[in-house]
Amino acid sequence: MLDQSYYDKTDEIIAQYGRKESSLIPIMQDIQGEYRYLPGELLSYVAKEIGIREAKAFSVATFYENFSFEPKGKYIIKVCDGTACHVRKSTPVLEALYKKLGLSKKKHTTDDMMFTVDTVSCLGACGLAPTMMVNEDVHPAMTPEKALEVIKKLRGEQL
Repeated sequence: MLDQSYYDKTDEIIAQYGRKESSLIPIMQDIQGEYRYLPGELLSYVAKEIGIREAKAFSVATFYENFSFEPKGKYIIKVCDGTACHVRKSTPVLEALYKKLGLSKKKHTTDDMMFTVDTVSCLGACGLAPTMMVNEDVHPAMTPEKALEVIKKLRGEQL
C-alpha cells in the first residue's frame, strides 16, 4: 500500500499530460523518473484515471525494457554486454561489481537502496567498449578496477 503522497504526485503528472490514452507512456516515464521505478499500484491507478484497461497499461509497461516494477537504487549502474563490450571483457567488470556490492543475477539492488546493477544489450558506445553507465554518465574502457573506483567515489570513500 502506497502513501497518499504517491497518488497526489501522480495526479499532478496526469494533469500535466491530460487524461487520454496517448499520455500513458509520458506519465509512466515521469512516475519512474520520480521514484526510480514504476509501482504497480500507481500503474493501475493511472489506467483508471486515463480511461484504459489495466491490462493494456501493464502490457505497455512490460513491453518496454526501460520500465521497472522493482525499486531501484540511487545509482543505477548499467553494464553493457553487447558484442563489442562482451569481447572486450565486460563480464569481469560485472562480476567485480556483483562481488563488491553483494549482488547477483537475481539480486540487482543493494539493501541500502544505494546501487542497482543491470546488464544491457547496448549503450550505443561500442567504440568506447567496454562501457558502463551510472545514471546518465558514461564510463568508457572499463576494467574491474576502474568500476570499483567508481563505486568508491559514489560512496564518498578515499581512493
